[in-house]
Amino acid sequence: MQSVEHFRKVLEGLDQHHLQLLALSSVGVGCLTCYLIFKKKVTKTIPFGDGWWGRGERSLSEDERIHPYTVETSEDEIQDLYTRIDQTRYTEPLEDSRFHYGFNSVYLKRVASYWRNQFDWKKQVKVLNKYPHFKTKIEGLDVHFIRVRPQHRDGQRVLPLMLVHGWPGSFFEFYNILPLLTETQDDLAFEVICPSIPGYGYSEAPQKQGFNSMDAARVFLKLMDRLGFTEFYLQGGDWGSLITTNMAQMKPECVRGLHLNMLIGTQGGFGMLLSLIIGPYLPSLVGFTREDVRRLFPYIEKNVYETLRETGYLHIQATKPDTAGCGVNDSPVGLASYILEKFSTCSDKQNRDLEDGGLEKTFSLDDLLTNVMIYWTTGTIVSSMRFYKENLKSNLEKRVDYRTGIYVPMGFAAFPHELVHCPLAWARWRFKDIRSYSYMSSGGHFAAFEEPKLLADDFVQFVKKVECKKL
Repeated sequence: MQSVEHFRKVLEGLDQHHLQLLALSSVGVGCLTCYLIFKKKVTKTIPFGDGWWGRGERSLSEDERIHPYTVETSEDEIQDLYTRIDQTRYTEPLEDSRFHYGFNSVYLKRVASYWRNQFDWKKQVKVLNKYPHFKTKIEGLDVHFIRVRPQHRDGQRVLPLMLVHGWPGSFFEFYNILPLLTETQDDLAFEVICPSIPGYGYSEAPQKQGFNSMDAARVFLKLMDRLGFTEFYLQGGDWGSLITTNMAQMKPECVRGLHLNMLIGTQGGFGMLLSLIIGPYLPSLVGFTREDVRRLFPYIEKNVYETLRETGYLHIQATKPDTAGCGVNDSPVGLASYILEKFSTCSDKQNRDLEDGGLEKTFSLDDLLTNVMIYWTTGTIVSSMRFYKENLKSNLEKRVDYRTGIYVPMGFAAFPHELVHCPLAWARWRFKDIRSYSYMSSGGHFAAFEEPKLLADDFVQFVKKVECKKL
């Protein structure tokens, strides 16, 4: 630590010109990174704040009642869908391109044919309504959520849990995991709240600029408070991972435990650089396991080139979401190709080598198209895409959540086909109380959708560890 302090004093004595020269050297990169990490002020909580995202000026009072909600459809809605599917213009794929250029249009025609002739939206609406839906007004927005309670049993302990989805998913991703969590296991069961992020599906879209993950976190904390929960568990992946982490940073006293299946944006600095240099050869020296080495390296190929190949959508949505969104909001087949391509590649990058993108080896078309229909019938693809711009429009390192540690009990399920891998050694830099870290045997980015039992089992064992320590 003395050497780090020495570096800090030396660097603070340099003018801007010499700092730039130092940054050009390989040694300088390490020194500057180390300096930035220790210079950064780390806070323990995010200010809770407040917001208003509805139209016009904030009202003096807000209706805090919770209203039952039912998903509905109509014959006109279905016939409009069929007409648009029938009018789709396709482009023939390149020879042997499979899914390397995106969604292969040969397979897309098959999906569209199934959608048009076999998919039963009315039946799927009944599936959606098998769990109770509600809406309530928070910060000017109608916030949608489902609430699933376990059946009462003597001696049963019921813990509240919020599950938060990401993009391009929805609350429907959790339908297969809900029975596993609400069934009693060793006298333990969960009452589950699954909200829709504002701007996604049945939650109203923000009408003002700036609604980011911290705002979503505050809205969901207000929702849990309105439902009467003072302590609860959180679980999330994708945007849900960031939103639930922000919730734990804002109100750590309310969060009994935080379980994630995606981790990005660690603050390792010089330690990360060192681990990348030494890790492939002496993994234990930097806290890596052999599985970490297998998933991380070669690092440039797996974490730089692959990221560049698979994040074109992110750059579009983080800059001009309305432009790209205009097309997919008007064409159901265009929307399906845009969304389902992510369920292909993000479940396993090797799916790019398959003519059908491997979609039906992991999911059913009914489930995939139900998720697409949630976006289509609500017209929320554009507002969901805007969430990227609101979160990425400024320097992430200047956001207060980037400078805030996470001190609640945390568990992590590392799925082998997740977009990026975060070793336990890296996770510890930001998460200060990791109780569980599991290498999952199969599955990718959409863990609850792909491997509901694996995720449920890992979550339950994490909760048992936390509750055992609390007792």
